Amino acid sequence: MQTFITGPGGRRRTGGFTLLEVLIAVVILSIGLLGLAGLQATGLKNNHSAYLRTQATTYAYDIIDRMRANRQTALAGNYNIALGAAAPTGTSVAEADLANWRSLITANLPAADSSANVNAGRVTVVVQWDDSRAGGSATQSITVESEL
Repeated sequence: MQTFITGPGGRRRTGGFTLLEVLIAVVILSIGLLGLAGLQATGLKNNHSAYLRTQATTYAYDIIDRMRANRQTALAGNYNIALGAAAPTGTSVAEADLANWRSLITANLPAADSSANVNAGRVTVVVQWDDSRAGGSATQSITVESEL
C-alpha cells in the first residue's frame, strides 16, 4: 500500500510498505524458519542416538550386575558369550541370564549384538547396534570393562 503524505512546504513523500518490501520480509522469514526446522531435525537425530547409547550402556551394566550376583559361576566362564553366537537355551541361572539379556538387547536396539567375557575376574562386555539413522557410522559399539 502506498500513501502520499504531504509534508511541510507541500512536498509529497511516500509512506507505508510496498509489495516488494513485504515479499522480501516473507522470504527472509521463510529462510529463518527453514533453518529452525533443520536444527530441529538434527536435534532429534542426535537425541535418538544418545538414547540408544544410553540403552546400550544400561544393558552392559545389567549383565555385569547379573554376573556379580552369581560370581562363582561367572568366574568359571559360564557367562562368556561371543559376538554373533546364539543365545543359550539351557536352564542354568547363567544361561537364563544370558538369554534374557540377549533378548532385551535385540528387542530394544536396532540390529544389535553383544558379547561378554570373564578373564581372571575382569569382565569385558561389548554391545553393538545400528545407528545409521543418526547419519554417522552405521555400527556403533560400547565396551564396558569391570572387576567382578
